[in-house]
Amino acid sequence: MTLRAIQEFGVEGVDLLILENIGNLVCPAEFDTGAHKSIMLLSVPEGDDKPLKYPLMFTVSDIVLITKMDTIGFFNFNLENAEKYIHALNPNAVILPVSAKTGEGLSELEELILGTPPLKK
Repeated sequence: MTLRAIQEFGVEGVDLLILENIGNLVCPAEFDTGAHKSIMLLSVPEGDDKPLKYPLMFTVSDIVLITKMDTIGFFNFNLENAEKYIHALNPNAVILPVSAKTGEGLSELEELILGTPPLKK
């Protein structure tokens, strides 16, 4: 489906194409989307135990973003446990805590995606 969409719409002038596969944490891990990098989003409110419940998704992800870090004080989320569970499944996964609200981790994410130092703002 990805190839068909690229062929239909084209990629001329496109430097970065992001394919978002939303839904559950099982199906997206079972199919090769042709992506160069797979990024998994684990939200603090979902809980630090998600790698234990859905191991395949964390096994195939190159980068795991732990999102909504600005809410960590309101939820029973243990960052060290989450990192331990993820690295037990995928020792090479890059784990990056981020917050869209505070900006935490966003420049590092930009660098990971673009492979260059973050742009000066």
